[in-house]
Amino acid sequence: MQSGERLLVQIASYNTNLQADRGLPQDLVDWLAPTLQVASFLSQDPRAPDIVAVGFQELIPLHLGLSGFSKPVIENRNALILSQIEQHAPNKEKYSLIAKVVNVGVALLVYGRDDGVARRVEDVHTQWTGCGPMYMGNKGAVGVRFRVRGENDGLGEVYTFVCAHLTAHTNNLARRIADCHHIVGTLLFPPLPGSFSTKPTTMYSTSHLFFFGDLNFRLTDSLPDPRNLNIQEGQRHKLIKYDQLSRERDEKGSIFIGLREGEFWKMKCTYKYQLGEVDQYDLKRMPAWTDRIMYTTYTDSPDSPQHSTVTNALYTSIPSYTASDHKPIVSVLLLPPSQPSTLSPIPSSSQITLPSTSTSSLSSRTPLLPQPTPIPLLRLPPTFHPQPDPLANLKKYVGRTLDRIIGYTWWFFTLLASGPGLLGMISFGLCGWWRWRSAGGGVRLGGNETSGGPNGV
Repeated sequence: MQSGERLLVQIASYNTNLQADRGLPQDLVDWLAPTLQVASFLSQDPRAPDIVAVGFQELIPLHLGLSGFSKPVIENRNALILSQIEQHAPNKEKYSLIAKVVNVGVALLVYGRDDGVARRVEDVHTQWTGCGPMYMGNKGAVGVRFRVRGENDGLGEVYTFVCAHLTAHTNNLARRIADCHHIVGTLLFPPLPGSFSTKPTTMYSTSHLFFFGDLNFRLTDSLPDPRNLNIQEGQRHKLIKYDQLSRERDEKGSIFIGLREGEFWKMKCTYKYQLGEVDQYDLKRMPAWTDRIMYTTYTDSPDSPQHSTVTNALYTSIPSYTASDHKPIVSVLLLPPSQPSTLSPIPSSSQITLPSTSTSSLSSRTPLLPQPTPIPLLRLPPTFHPQPDPLANLKKYVGRTLDRIIGYTWWFFTLLASGPGLLGMISFGLCGWWRWRSAGGGVRLGGNETSGGPNGV
């Protein structure tokens, strides 16, 4: 990464309503190639993003996700997304997959441009955590972290992307808040390069943090009339005071500490739509901005929590997608200039001050070597100290074990209940029983004996 370079990061998120491969059209230009809108905002020629992150929730039917059968779908999504972002890149830029991760129905894929970020990526890590019942993965988060090497082999900067799906329903606000805290404590990454600590780090130990997904925060029940949700964009800001996420993050400071967000109210509520409809809400649920994208960077000041040095060039939903009761969202973010990242010069002897007791041992020590500039980290409020949960791994694998047990059981009974398949299995079982009976097994008609092996029944 060159000093002063401003990277363009594109983030997309979509709850595909358990549709698996049917959840996406083959042409993703409206969602993943908004370069013309961004170019207009930035008053320059169309520019391809340096990093593209795509998150999904409810990727596949839940019983298949719990069983761990998401790999074929995520592989298909990867191939489709990569082909689409390259096909619609303004100058036919090429991309490489940096990392992909999936847990049950929550998935995240991150790509980098081959002529820039992708060739400087190092220390790639993926993580996952569940925050469903008993830490199951029906709700939870997945994360990708990587470092982009700086100029002259400096350490550069660290990027962390988190895609989440939190507890649903308006009255479950307390559980959503608990989900947020659980993710902070259990979505853990290795220590940062250059650190002397061996302890895992939270998502906040990074230079840039992006948090997005179907976060399921709703509009409060005090909203007078759901029909007000169809008001024009210029008046939609009146609904902010009813938005649970805004109240908890910006007013109470209970969640998403330090994270910023664009003007979400300029797009219509992203949930809940009638399937197959572009602009018709299903009022069985109160419409809401459940799908969100937040961010922060190391140059953001904790003293100005509403302001960010990240330029939000685009933040919108895509109404034309109608296979889900959610609308996909996309944001394009222009990061602030990167800091110089070089090797520090060796200090001269006149700049080194040592205690007198250490003078005798100085000659036996390893000579001082040039040290890389430390990785810049997020600046957090002095009262906020995110800590790893010491039981994080135990909770994760308890949840994963329950996922598999329930998933396999559910999958088995789904097969049994699959119409003709069920009839076939019953017929097969009856034929097998009849053959066994005809061979002399089972209860003999008119007799009192049973034949069930050496020990009987």
